[in-house]
Amino acid sequence: MKLRYFSHSAFQITTDSGKRILIDPFLDGNPTSTVKAADVDAEFIILTHAHGDHIGDAFSIAKRCNSLFICVNELADYCASKGFNAHNMHIGGGHTFDFGHVKFTIAHHGSMTPDNQYAGEPSGVVLSIDGKKLYHTGDTGLFYDMKLIGEMNELDYMLLPIGDNFTMGITDAVKAVELANPKIAIPMHYNTFPVINADPQLFKKKVELIGKNCKIMEFGQEIDL
Repeated sequence: MKLRYFSHSAFQITTDSGKRILIDPFLDGNPTSTVKAADVDAEFIILTHAHGDHIGDAFSIAKRCNSLFICVNELADYCASKGFNAHNMHIGGGHTFDFGHVKFTIAHHGSMTPDNQYAGEPSGVVLSIDGKKLYHTGDTGLFYDMKLIGEMNELDYMLLPIGDNFTMGITDAVKAVELANPKIAIPMHYNTFPVINADPQLFKKKVELIGKNCKIMEFGQEIDL
């Protein structure tokens, strides 16, 4: 399995069988992304919530690739109302797809579409794919149930925001790593805009000080998991 980080909260997972899953594909309007939406393909698109910097280019990619949206009920209904295929889920619920298992978690944030429609609760997502467990927290503040998420899933990777202002900053994100106890923490949602500037090297240093591992992914980088 491969993981590619486009920047902000946008990732692509490519499974060992070649299935491609996008998470929050904000690319064309993203000043830190080195990749354009036209260069990305996906059979599945997971959205953690409906803000414009997370829906991003999902519709243009889905139209070209006939992608299936996977998201919480209200946001899935919104995608379906635009003519797209969607699989409705909700927080606490899980479902097995042909690429692996998806389970949505809580996230403390908001969710409103770019055209000001309510889109249900924001979420995080735990993915079980090719023998690995990956937790994309979505946009969130710190919450103690991250400990439960970690205990129940024995996480291999945790993708979490460090940019502050709209989400956790570095101090809270380090505590989140301590609670969830992943094998490797990967920072996201930083340096896209001045208001969320943060130093991933400082985050890495503080994570390592509590005895945990951290991998900083460069924008556009793809790694083997």
